[in-house]
Amino acid sequence: MNRRELTYKNIQIAPSLLSADFANMVRDIKELENAGADLLHCDVMDGVFVPNITFGIKMIEDIRKITNLRLDAHLMIVEPEKYIERFAKAGADIITVHIEAVKNAKQAIKQIKDCGALGGIVLNPETEIHAIKEVLPYCDMVLVMSVHPGFGGQKFIESSLQKLKDIKAMIKALDKDIDLEIDGGINFDNVDQVIDAGANIIVAGNTVFSAKDKKNAINRLRGNKII
Repeated sequence: MNRRELTYKNIQIAPSLLSADFANMVRDIKELENAGADLLHCDVMDGVFVPNITFGIKMIEDIRKITNLRLDAHLMIVEPEKYIERFAKAGADIITVHIEAVKNAKQAIKQIKDCGALGGIVLNPETEIHAIKEVLPYCDMVLVMSVHPGFGGQKFIESSLQKLKDIKAMIKALDKDIDLEIDGGINFDNVDQVIDAGANIIVAGNTVFSAKDKKNAINRLRGNKII
C-alpha cells in the first residue's frame, strides 16, 4: 500500500444537496448512492444567520424516506437549539451547529446527542479556533467553513488549510475520534491539500453535481483511480 492509499483510505465524500435539482431530488440522490457517496450534506439556511433560504425539517424528513445514506444536517440558522430535536426526529444522523449561533455550545452538543444523533460544531472563516476549545472534547465532528456560508459556488479560502492543521492538532492532543469536515470550494485541484491538512470528510457540491460521471468525480475526490 503506497502513501496515497494510506492517506486516503478513510476519506468520506459528502455531496451537498444544495447543488441538487430540487425538482428531481429522488433521481439525484439515487445517482449519488450509485456513485458511492458516503453521506449527504444538507445545508439548512434560514435567511437570517446567512443571506439565503434553502430547506428545513420537512425536506430532511422526506429525504430520509428515500435513502439509507447518513444525513449530515448543517444548521445555518439562528437559535438552532429550538430545532435540534425536530431535525433529529426527521432523520438527521449528524447535526452540526455554528459556534457563532449557539448560546451554550456544550449544552447544544449534549442536546444533539441526547436526541440520538452525532453532534458537531461549525466555524465560519472569520472565527478563530480558540472559540471551540472548550466544546471540542464533546464533539463528534468539527466542520470548517472554507467559504462564507450562504451560497454555493464560492472560491476556496486558502487560510482554511492552516485552520484545518491547527484543529487536527487539537484533536490529536485530546486523543479522541473526532471527524474533521471541510465545506466550501472543494475541487480536484485543492482536495489533496485539505486532506493533507487533516480533513477526512469532504463536502462537495458543484464538483460532484456538475460532473457527467459522478462516480468518477467522487473517486477522484477520495484519491482513488478513475474507473
